[in-house]
Amino acid sequence: MFGFSLIRSALCTLLALLSVSCAAAPAMPATVENEPAITSPATAQVDELSWPEQAREVLLNALSLTGVRYQYGGNSPESGFDCSGFVRYVYQQATSLSLPHSARAISQLGKTIPKQELKPGDLVFFNTLKSAFSHVGIYVGNNRFIHAPSSGGGVRVEDMQNSYWQKRYNGAQRIDSTKTTD
Repeated sequence: MFGFSLIRSALCTLLALLSVSCAAAPAMPATVENEPAITSPATAQVDELSWPEQAREVLLNALSLTGVRYQYGGNSPESGFDCSGFVRYVYQQATSLSLPHSARAISQLGKTIPKQELKPGDLVFFNTLKSAFSHVGIYVGNNRFIHAPSSGGGVRVEDMQNSYWQKRYNGAQRIDSTKTTD
């Protein structure tokens, strides 16, 4: 079994490759190679972390769950995830925030973000069930998001420029990391 530091290093490398952004967005670095070691929420006060640090925690946590199977109503790696269960689990683990277990309810939280202002860690919403805000994922950068799809396997990264996702995009929210919800 690989050590935690090796897994974290591999995830950081994957994150760096996925979150390449243009020079116009200096607030979120494109890579994490020169950043100080990321501390898990279990050993650091989440309130003391800046949003870019929390976003990195969210992405590391989300990417570490790649491949976990889809399960309607699922909310843990052991049982599998549905889309909102995945987002809820990741945010709880990475930021100690408690989000509701429904994509529509999650879409009512935070600040609405225009598509051109998306940053890694933001939540992206889609109409996949002929109902607005019926699917949610986590933006990872470079027009990609990670989610638990309703079919075809497990948690995975998708391209938002794919025609399927482009047609169904509903919007994005940035969750205020200083507020908890029930």
